[in-house]
Amino acid sequence: EVQLQASGGGLVQAGGSLRLSCAASGFTFDDYAIGWFRQAPGKEREGVSCISISDGGTYYVESVKGRFTISSDNAKNTVYLQMNSLKPEDTAVYYCAAVPVSADWEPNLAPIQAMVLMAARNSWGKGTLVTVSS
Repeated sequence: EVQLQASGGGLVQAGGSLRLSCAASGFTFDDYAIGWFRQAPGKEREGVSCISISDGGTYYVESVKGRFTISSDNAKNTVYLQMNSLKPEDTAVYYCAAVPVSADWEPNLAPIQAMVLMAARNSWGKGTLVTVSS
């Protein structure tokens, strides 16, 4: 059973940094892509970033490019989202999700295709709240 535990959220001032962690278990880590989504109050959930574990391919939504970095520690089965230069509009509950990477996907498109599958899910685990004050 795929299990993901998101952590690391908190309250930070604008311009500050946080590192989120997504601890994974119950599946072969290297075979998956893991993504971060966020949902702000009154808004729809949006995809933020994704990493294809086997080759390290990544995706970032335009609004976080240059500020957020996704990475994985395969020894710990954990994906991190380093968030720098945080803005009040980054305030949201952040969730992580995982899907297996299909052999049919073009490697450079795998993170995006994985995000599409993740976005279609209707069951989300407990996220971690990030609050950025102005």
